[in-house]
Amino acid sequence: MRILHIDHHQYRKYGHLRVSWARKLYTGLIRAGHNVLAFSDRDVAKFEAPLGIRDLGRKKTNKRLLQTVDAFQPELIIFGHCDLIDNATFSEIRRRHPDVILAGCNNDPLFVPRNAANIKSRCIIADAMFVSTGPRELASFTGNRAKLWHMPNPVDPSEETADASNLVGTDPALHTDLLFCSKSESYTERGKLISKVKAALPTNFRFHTPGMFDQPTLWGRDYERKLAASKMGLNLNRQEGYQWYSSARIAQMAGNGLLIFTHEAAAFDDFMPSETLAYFDDEGTLLNSIRKFHHDDAMRRHWAGRCREFFHREINNTLYAQYIVEAATETQFSHDYVWVQ
Repeated sequence: MRILHIDHHQYRKYGHLRVSWARKLYTGLIRAGHNVLAFSDRDVAKFEAPLGIRDLGRKKTNKRLLQTVDAFQPELIIFGHCDLIDNATFSEIRRRHPDVILAGCNNDPLFVPRNAANIKSRCIIADAMFVSTGPRELASFTGNRAKLWHMPNPVDPSEETADASNLVGTDPALHTDLLFCSKSESYTERGKLISKVKAALPTNFRFHTPGMFDQPTLWGRDYERKLAASKMGLNLNRQEGYQWYSSARIAQMAGNGLLIFTHEAAAFDDFMPSETLAYFDDEGTLLNSIRKFHHDDAMRRHWAGRCREFFHREINNTLYAQYIVEAATETQFSHDYVWVQ
């Protein structure tokens, strides 16, 4: 299938890339056998704008997208967080190419008002809308053109290549006992929990929190190396309680073999096997679980290894991409996707 993928493809990062679900979708589509063209709206706007001022390139970017669609003639357009592309442009695409299917994807949380508004706006123009929160939470977006679907956070076997579960806890390659990376402080109070956990753990426990407490944030290869050197990871979202929602870090940690602690309120046990994710519901249960896995290295490796294997087998980016194509085109599913219930 001819597919145009519109999202931020990080051309101007010049190799200093952030782990990106959009990039995973793009490579997954190619692995699934599709002819895929990338359109990076933010980069096009910057390249086309007077003096390189991105906001001044918005109008030209929308024109370039129309030009691209006319030339490439895709059967399916998948668009992500491309805020520079107006709904009016998608309407014009549909007028010129009435058979094209439009599928929107949004990987951000619903508790951010601006993001919820973006989803609602895109549901007016899209045929299908894929959101990283579970179906229970998506009822408020029904009633427009788009059919609502959940999409998970996938691993990419070419990106998540490390396996910390394969290393004993005393291996010198593992220099972090517990990892939590974050830089966002809006719509959250998770910093308080991090501080309490830090204070409750022994001083020789290596709990590293890049991006917090005035520590520099890790990106690119530095972040990848840190994941590979960590035994366990904390999957703490800015807010908890949204069905199946997690930031993309869950796949980054699972795919690299870290033992993951995640809040039980997200209900990942709906489709995750037992002895994969370690669930907690408050500070006390989190601390107990951290101590338990820290002192039982065989159990840490067993659970993390099972989780890594399951993600790479059932929640990889090739299956993820093909699921989006099949759901958007209303094609019979070719795989028993674990998150479809």
